[in-house]
Amino acid sequence: MSMPLSSPSRCPVLVVDDDHAIREALSMILEDEGYVVETAENGHEALQYLQHGGRPCLIVLDLKMPVMTGQEFRAEQQRDTTISSIPVAIISAHIVPGMKPEVEADAFLPKPINYDEFLDTVASYCPGSSCS
Repeated sequence: MSMPLSSPSRCPVLVVDDDHAIREALSMILEDEGYVVETAENGHEALQYLQHGGRPCLIVLDLKMPVMTGQEFRAEQQRDTTISSIPVAIISAHIVPGMKPEVEADAFLPKPINYDEFLDTVASYCPGSSCS
């Protein structure tokens, strides 16, 4: 097992996607790099996690999900000042370069996910060894 070149944050990365295979794949990639990972199947689960004190360094958010979509989650997150500053990276098959995004976010990653780009994005928001 190789050690990551930089020391990943001990704050969790929250992966929110209704597709179990995608959640598991992203979690494994992040854990292999030394990140702590929390997961949620939809926006409602993610919101509950945050409202109960979860403070990830980054939320990786799918848009198309049942129960509460990524757009609905993002609107609720932005209304709540206790969690509105947590950065969000949108992952979606519907991201087209040059088009206005469906929802405001800090980063956008198209599906299928380029894992190097994904890890670079996570590292840019979760660089240190402590939570902010």
